[in-house]
Amino acid sequence: MPTLHIVDRYMQTVLPYGIINDNKGLDFFIPEKDEVKTPSLPLSHQHGYTGFVIGAKHYTKQLPIEKIISICKKINTPIILMGGKEDYNRAVEIEKAVGATIYNACGNYNLNQSASLVKQATKIITHDTGLMHIAAAFKKEIISVWGNTVPTFGFTAYLPDPKSRIVEVKNLSCRPCSKIGYDKCPKVHFKCMKEIDEDEIMG
Repeated sequence: MPTLHIVDRYMQTVLPYGIINDNKGLDFFIPEKDEVKTPSLPLSHQHGYTGFVIGAKHYTKQLPIEKIISICKKINTPIILMGGKEDYNRAVEIEKAVGATIYNACGNYNLNQSASLVKQATKIITHDTGLMHIAAAFKKEIISVWGNTVPTFGFTAYLPDPKSRIVEVKNLSCRPCSKIGYDKCPKVHFKCMKEIDEDEIMG
């Protein structure tokens, strides 16, 4: 496994050109037109919320829906579910199961608008996916959940808030099974996500 984060490996590549890492982390700039105004959110979510990124490009990077529902029921703050259009139906199912604390933003916002929601969240629960890195750019508290991929690949959130933490099932002989992900668990059991400790996510 690499001993350096992917960002630091990139910086080593450009070092001969005099480009030096300022060690201030990532940047993400949101156009003013894409800033999501607080009054546009449900009244229940205008005074703070947890952002839960339920999507990921591959199935084996995603918590099972029943696991997400169980976690959401334990969170004592309003929650905004984030993801793409492909995550909308799952989010509807979660919303129905959990109730009024949920606001389904999946597929209703473009990337910059979703970044604005991330920026305004009190904390972010996320899979190994793009919004995790955007959350790092805004120095959010990030609880990142890892399934078939592993943090030691070097793709963790870069210089996030110090309260951030990684949640994973360690010591599985079949993990990692891929650097990217699969549409289904190659071993069928999907222990890397099904055995995630929900209390560890809650902190």
